[in-house]
Amino acid sequence: MKLSQVLSQINQVERSKFVSCLDKVRTEAIKTDSDLEHQLTTEGQLKSASGSEITELFKVVANHFCDYIREQIALGGPQISLLINILSRDGNSIARQSWIESLYVEEHGRLSELAIDISKEIEEAETADGYNRGQRFSIYRDCFKIAYENDLRLNREAKVTDDERTILNVLSDRLGMSKDEAFAIEHIQVPVPISNIQEALSSLRELGVIFIDKRKSEVLVADEIVELLRVIQNKVIADKYTTRVLRSLSDAELSVILRKHGEKSRGTSRQDKIKWISHSGVSIKNILARDIFTDEKISERKDRIKILIEDLNLSVDKLGAKLDERINLLISAFKNNSDAEFNLLSASGFSELITALKETKPSALERIREEFEIESTESLDPERLRSLGVSPLDILYLYSNDEVRAIRDSMGLSKRGNARVVILESYASANDKLIEHYELLASRDLAGLSLVNIDIKEAELGLKFEEVTRTMFEILGLVVDEELRKQINTAKDRADIIVSLGGDDVIVCEVKSHKNGDFSKYSTTSRQVKAYVNRCESNGKRVAQVLIVAPSFSDDFVLAAELDTDVNISLLEAKGLKAIVTAYKAKRHPNFSEKLLTKGGLLKADLIAKTI
Repeated sequence: MKLSQVLSQINQVERSKFVSCLDKVRTEAIKTDSDLEHQLTTEGQLKSASGSEITELFKVVANHFCDYIREQIALGGPQISLLINILSRDGNSIARQSWIESLYVEEHGRLSELAIDISKEIEEAETADGYNRGQRFSIYRDCFKIAYENDLRLNREAKVTDDERTILNVLSDRLGMSKDEAFAIEHIQVPVPISNIQEALSSLRELGVIFIDKRKSEVLVADEIVELLRVIQNKVIADKYTTRVLRSLSDAELSVILRKHGEKSRGTSRQDKIKWISHSGVSIKNILARDIFTDEKISERKDRIKILIEDLNLSVDKLGAKLDERINLLISAFKNNSDAEFNLLSASGFSELITALKETKPSALERIREEFEIESTESLDPERLRSLGVSPLDILYLYSNDEVRAIRDSMGLSKRGNARVVILESYASANDKLIEHYELLASRDLAGLSLVNIDIKEAELGLKFEEVTRTMFEILGLVVDEELRKQINTAKDRADIIVSLGGDDVIVCEVKSHKNGDFSKYSTTSRQVKAYVNRCESNGKRVAQVLIVAPSFSDDFVLAAELDTDVNISLLEAKGLKAIVTAYKAKRHPNFSEKLLTKGGLLKADLIAKTI
């Protein structure tokens, strides 16, 4: 979930704690960075800052905030580090406190088991000849011990400083160790506590790393902060992208990785190999540069990375002449495409994909919960998955290559090209068809929809009209806030769409499909939208505009909307919205602002389309 969305969800107490951390970082940074002097310079301004202003300030001080967190984590000890490992993993950025505690206990047990195994290897290495894994572990153990105990000689509390941590990271990397192996060795020297998890979470809250929604007893970590945590952990990409790479490797290459890290490959299934590697914290750069190879020449390694880029369907401007360049291009492609992946499918297309994959064994939802460590009680609708950073492509990569090909074939899709991309395109094209015939959907023309081969039940027309309208808003770059919509909705009052304008400003949108003639029920619609406005305002939001979308409006409806003094109402015809979206998609660099929807009265869609 983006920081702006988190700020709109939490209460003023939580927001104030985060603002205090930002203010502390900003105050220190100004001493060395004069560019920050013009950013909300007084404490009073910061306390009254809107969500969008806080988000902008965070962007400006992000690098300084990263340094601040790194220093505080080093001071916080191993328990804080273990919590950071959990919270920065895919799918764990929003979770109940009790679930985080259970993940901590599970992770602590796995770490302890690994520490026991490594201790045995170190002991065996002391009597063995040659340079083996146990001796590498012994070297790291001795170096960590010195780094940790250095402060004792100066009569200070023992700890690993930020500078020492940087050196240890390089050391573990050059010794070919995974992050889990390094952490397990540190656990041998300085045991990670199993209790007082709530206190550690509270410490992270005070540092501005996490937010706690006490109403839901939920821990929230903004996407932007997760990115900083990965930088601190020396992770170049999210774990889910590492899994994608592993899925594209041969079984023999996966076996080589396991053997290089002391794991048995014989008799281990392909799925278990991928799971072990992805959860062990092995560096993706090390995997691609050396771990998948035995004695291949540099030219052969470069060719393998080239093939891998093609298999993953990654778009790169150039290929690179050196091995490191090609690996860095592959990593950059993942980073650059992360946001675009969520736009591959609309919310309705995403939902249809999940519904279709529920029939697989195990189902998509079971796979998602297991891979991304999501609690069984958590609802997994498209909006929640987006908040957790799980894209449609991420879900398809939870299936083996053979499974994906079988799914593609069962859908009767083309066997040419990347199977996962072909599946996604099929759902995207189905959604495009609904947008193309949006006016038929708006006017509930079941016969007309049937003629263009759109099979839909009459009872589903209203919901589908709402879903497609939401998709069209997303195409226009509007931020559809499903979390807020769920918060304000009650059994009686259920808003269709809420568009966030940044900070606390929103647009409340009501969509009305209508079968015969112009839509004319103003009094009923007015009571509905005013109830939604009151619900938004009681949740601390300011409704900048109410937008009603329908096939067309009667003259009386338009006049009543213009004369309504209680709320600002804009009206938009379905054919007009379609014209705006068509013009937007046709432009290479479209220029659309949500302010065009806040003019009031019946909007002149043709004029808006011309100005895009």
